[in-house]
Amino acid sequence: MKNIAFFDFDGTITSTDSYTPFIFQTIPASRMKKGKFLLAPYILGYRLKLIRGTVLRSKIFKLGFAGLDADEIQQKGLSFSQSYLPQIIRPQALERIQWHLAQGDHVVVVSASMDVYLKPWCTQYGLDLLCSEVDTINGKITGIYKNGDCSREVKKQRILDNYDLSLYAAIYAYGDTIEDQAMLSLATHGFYRWQPINPR
Repeated sequence: MKNIAFFDFDGTITSTDSYTPFIFQTIPASRMKKGKFLLAPYILGYRLKLIRGTVLRSKIFKLGFAGLDADEIQQKGLSFSQSYLPQIIRPQALERIQWHLAQGDHVVVVSASMDVYLKPWCTQYGLDLLCSEVDTINGKITGIYKNGDCSREVKKQRILDNYDLSLYAAIYAYGDTIEDQAMLSLATHGFYRWQPINPR
């Protein structure tokens, strides 16, 4: 039996958030200006820990992307994965991923960030991906995610829906925030901010 390893992306594989830079590089300036005004209460609530990141991300995504051309956003996602992501990938994380692959382990990135730039990055390294998936209709982005924001309990459920964990000798999980706790609870070998935590 081989092992399986689940990696959060932002803050675990990367040294910083990838979602915000992608937003600033992609959303039209007119929408950005309008969004700052409309989202101000949500941003304040998030900073005061009154609302969850899942709520804020969904508001940003809808205001910023609804109605935009899906093919254009896919191309921008590909460019972002090739030009920006390499700048923020932790060498330690990439080494650990490559160590798992060398062992023959199944490696999966599990992230609340968007598939438009995570998918090409994961494909480059031969990794599976569970994440927030952009929904489209008639070539336009709807402004919602296909299966919801992939964080907290959704991360855990997406894993259980897609993988039979009883088939693996060991389950590794790597995370860095409270949004990863549910995923980490599945692990026999868990790592929080790259420090080992007690196995279940």
